[in-house]
Amino acid sequence: MLRTPPGGAITGTVAGQSGPMSIGAVLQALREEFPEVTVSKIRFLEAEGLVEPERSPSGYRKFRAEDVERLSHVLRMQRDHCLPLKVIREHLDALGRGEPLPAVPAPTREIQEPEATPPAPAVRIGREELLAVAGAGEEELAEWESYGLLGPASEGAYALTEVAVARLLAELGRFGLEPRHLRAMKAAAGRQAGLVEQLVAPLRRHPDPRTRARAESTAQELAQLSVRLHAALVQSALPPRDD
Repeated sequence: MLRTPPGGAITGTVAGQSGPMSIGAVLQALREEFPEVTVSKIRFLEAEGLVEPERSPSGYRKFRAEDVERLSHVLRMQRDHCLPLKVIREHLDALGRGEPLPAVPAPTREIQEPEATPPAPAVRIGREELLAVAGAGEEELAEWESYGLLGPASEGAYALTEVAVARLLAELGRFGLEPRHLRAMKAAAGRQAGLVEQLVAPLRRHPDPRTRARAESTAQELAQLSVRLHAALVQSALPPRDD
């Protein structure tokens, strides 16, 4: 049975619990210190053997206050020391056996706000260059824009992300996919981007500058995972091949 390491305060929400907690209650308790934590993260740490909640006869997780303390300890070591789960597991196992703890770097407590620097100018290209890169014509570009699949900035130039979109639209067009077929993909992408922003919004507002600094990398990671999921879903929806 896993033993809970000491250290790290239990929030008032958890300390007041006299019975088992649901995973939703655990999430609410942890988010006071770890606003980026999710239910999926808790399940992942459970799957990795870093916490072992009990199960009800119907299969629901039943967390104790000690389990939440243990999760807090794991998340704190990830945040303050950037340790991989393997090292954290060794740390917890040694603690559970009553052995001396492996040395870990001391957390940095004095965080200085990064100096304000002017943002680098965004790289943009003109309309003719976009057409040349995408291998498309004016008529195709006008149609893409009419369906809202891409568009120039206010000064009439295009961002590099729009260049990537144009090239993919041109490639799909060669297979007979027209802009009207792709509007649903554009709408789905907008909804997914909104969900990503919703998830990272607490990080952007957090008083700890380390947490705020992770907002952009977290958004990029979520976006990449969303792209991979979309690709996997499309692949799984295709009929199986006859080998």
